[in-house]
Amino acid sequence: MASDAPAAEQQQRYSHRTLVFTYGTLKRGFSNHPLVQELVQSGDASFVGAAVTASRLPLVCGPYRVPFLLNLPGEGDRVAGELYAVTPRGLARLDDLEGVSRAHYERLPIAVDLAEGARVDGAFAYYAHRDYAAELWRRSGEKGYPEYSHAVADGYIRRKDRPQGQTFLEQIRIFVST
Repeated sequence: MASDAPAAEQQQRYSHRTLVFTYGTLKRGFSNHPLVQELVQSGDASFVGAAVTASRLPLVCGPYRVPFLLNLPGEGDRVAGELYAVTPRGLARLDDLEGVSRAHYERLPIAVDLAEGARVDGAFAYYAHRDYAAELWRRSGEKGYPEYSHAVADGYIRRKDRPQGQTFLEQIRIFVST
């Protein structure tokens, strides 16, 4: 029973928070991490640890080198990222950034393994929306990345620097059709 104590303590510590696995621009050192830093400073998020997906999932880049995790279990690689515990207020901010209400991404369950070896089954990640995920996988040549590194992100264009006049969904549709 003593071996269950750390897991039970961790569960209690994050009982009113949602565990969110970040794999792309929300990670430390990437363009959207300042939002996570702001959430940490306000008490709406805390870093849990480095993590990797428990199963293989495709991580691909879409238009403007935007990273997308695809809900196609068994394809791709185990993807490296970071796990955060987020309050409901923080989660609303992340949902807004990720365009959940606009069908850019969808927040779905994911199992991850923390660097120290603990399995976390109750986490969530932002996956490419199901309406275009398979098309992104085909467009990538059914090849993904085990990590969104700075080399993979090379050429990333921030939202404010992208062409205006088209929605992100329109940009995705153009990308997958070329």
